Amino acid sequence: MPTCPAPVRRLDATAAADLTTAAARLTAAHGSAASPALLAALPGACARLGDEVRHPLRSVDTPDGLVVLRGLPLDETEAGPTPGHWSNTGGNGALWDVVLLLVASLLGTPIAWEGQQDGRFVHDIVPAPGHESEQTGASSSVLLAPHTEDAFHPGRAHLLLLCCLRNHDRIATTAASIRRTTLAPADVRQLSRPAVPILPDDAYGRARQFAGPPAPVPTLFAASEGLTMRYDPAYTPLDDADGPWREAYRRLADELARVSVAVSLEPGDILVVDNDVVAHGRVPFRARYDGTDRWLKRASVRVPGRRTRPAAEADEHGYGQAARPAFA
Repeated sequence: MPTCPAPVRRLDATAAADLTTAAARLTAAHGSAASPALLAALPGACARLGDEVRHPLRSVDTPDGLVVLRGLPLDETEAGPTPGHWSNTGGNGALWDVVLLLVASLLGTPIAWEGQQDGRFVHDIVPAPGHESEQTGASSSVLLAPHTEDAFHPGRAHLLLLCCLRNHDRIATTAASIRRTTLAPADVRQLSRPAVPILPDDAYGRARQFAGPPAPVPTLFAASEGLTMRYDPAYTPLDDADGPWREAYRRLADELARVSVAVSLEPGDILVVDNDVVAHGRVPFRARYDGTDRWLKRASVRVPGRRTRPAAEADEHGYGQAARPAFA
């Protein structure tokens, strides 16, 4: 697996200073990223940012489906130690919540899930004791299987943002673009039909108790820009599908493994992932739980007017989950 071949866009010193200064002003005026007043102020703050910031934050425009934004000056000692759980950051790294929300707002509309991390717009991704072998961001000792984010839901993000606060061990995020694969037309046809559902992952306890029947969904969809993907094998009941579909799905998994790359983020890096194009995951690692473990912040973004998904998704129940936008 190649290491860190992702396209890199560098923020120059002026752009980096403009972003961090805007984030500091918003924090001073409104408090934390959870403040409704701060969320409402995001569009106005973004409107005051110049082309030096906007140009590197244009849409992801390569078949890789991802880009690393580099150049933000992050002092990890100021961020504080890596928390032992997402719920007890103690306000550490709060400025970077707002930096990430500004970046998200320049790319689209940040969203928050009612059923995940108390409805926060920025999630802290840290290893947590007792969750080492789960297929969630709190795991560590197992491979986090490639998946598209929140694939169970029709309102899932178009873009996923991962901001690195600490990564001493250079633990890699894996990424595989459907547009780098070579699939036979017959396999594309098989995977374009709704054969089985995708179930909510372990991070959504309430959604996993939803009583409504799960709806089968297609894995692949032909959009105007190319193939798009909805993929989460760890939460897909593959045995319920027919043989030809399972074989096509296996070949898709093999192709995604073949084209997968490993991206090791540095403090201050923001990885932007096209969630309709890229299946992402993470390599296993041994967590120390001593305040020095890998620490990422995550934001989910919808892009208004984007047409990369089947119209039939509008009829799905989403397992009772709802995402709310940061601003209208």
